[in-house]
Amino acid sequence: MVKLGTRTGVARVKIPLGGRLLKKVAALSAMASVAMLVIFTSFTVYVAPDELAVRQVYLDMPFGPEKGVQPEVYGPGLFFVMPGYEKLHVFPRQMQLLELNDNQLAASALAHFAPSIRIQTSEGYQVTVDVTVAYRIVNPYKVITSVGPGSLYITQLVRPRADKYLRQTLGELNAEEFYQGSLRIAKAQTARQMLASDLEKSGIQVWNVMVRHYTYDSRYQEAIEQRKIQDQTVFKNRAEAFAAAQEAEKNRVLAEGKANVDVEKERGLAEVRKIDADADLYFRKRIAEGDKLVALAEAEAIQLKNEALQATGASNVVGMQMAEVLKDIKVIIVPTDGSSGTNPLNLNSFLRGW
Repeated sequence: MVKLGTRTGVARVKIPLGGRLLKKVAALSAMASVAMLVIFTSFTVYVAPDELAVRQVYLDMPFGPEKGVQPEVYGPGLFFVMPGYEKLHVFPRQMQLLELNDNQLAASALAHFAPSIRIQTSEGYQVTVDVTVAYRIVNPYKVITSVGPGSLYITQLVRPRADKYLRQTLGELNAEEFYQGSLRIAKAQTARQMLASDLEKSGIQVWNVMVRHYTYDSRYQEAIEQRKIQDQTVFKNRAEAFAAAQEAEKNRVLAEGKANVDVEKERGLAEVRKIDADADLYFRKRIAEGDKLVALAEAEAIQLKNEALQATGASNVVGMQMAEVLKDIKVIIVPTDGSSGTNPLNLNSFLRGW
């Protein structure tokens, strides 16, 4: 039961004994939850799937390992640790980027940022180079025993060593050679190989070293741009001369091809004329051979006819043919003896009579 009363104008509420007990239990439960949470967070360490961890022991105990960093590497999971006695040092295992770039807005948000490298070329010019180094931790035990815990591997290993090898390799190029992509990439790969060989001993694997951008000082930049303009003009003139030579060669080939076509056409016409002449000659030969065969046949017929006329009884044939010739002739009877007789076979006397 709750009673209300007034005293000096202030209302007072009386809580029964059971209500006070519930309040104390709730307070004790909250305190126990907080204590358990503190104990849990103090005595456990969670290693995420993209992390690796190594254990460091601070005290020599007869029942535990020796004091120092232990070589065993821990993968993802929840691990119990005893505060003051040991600690788990956690390192990222995914690929990391070191951006050497004066323009932080152009760098990746997930990268570690550092200023660009100023490289002195072989002839003494200054070139500002923006570089990205991609790497990852493969052995955190080597990392922590080389430089210590935390992110010291970035400031004490990756960054200074990358700066050293990039200056060494890219510094072998002159300012002109920086424009040649193949040479610049080859030097960057040489720096990657040297950096990878060095950091491998510290448990770090280098994936790539990429030269993103480079800038000359303004004085040399202007000079090199003018030189490039001159070079481009020379290349342009050479290209135009080459194009003109190729055009002339094309015209020569076309003219030569046309001449060859004309020659082949004339050769074809000559071949046609030759074929026509051969055909005409063949025709004439055949005609002549035909005429010859006809003449021979006619001569042979005449010969056979003469031979037939010279044979026995051929006179009868002659008489018959003469009769055929003389069938329309009128017959006149004239005397052949006496004073008025006429010999029809004597043409001279016959004509004198006329």
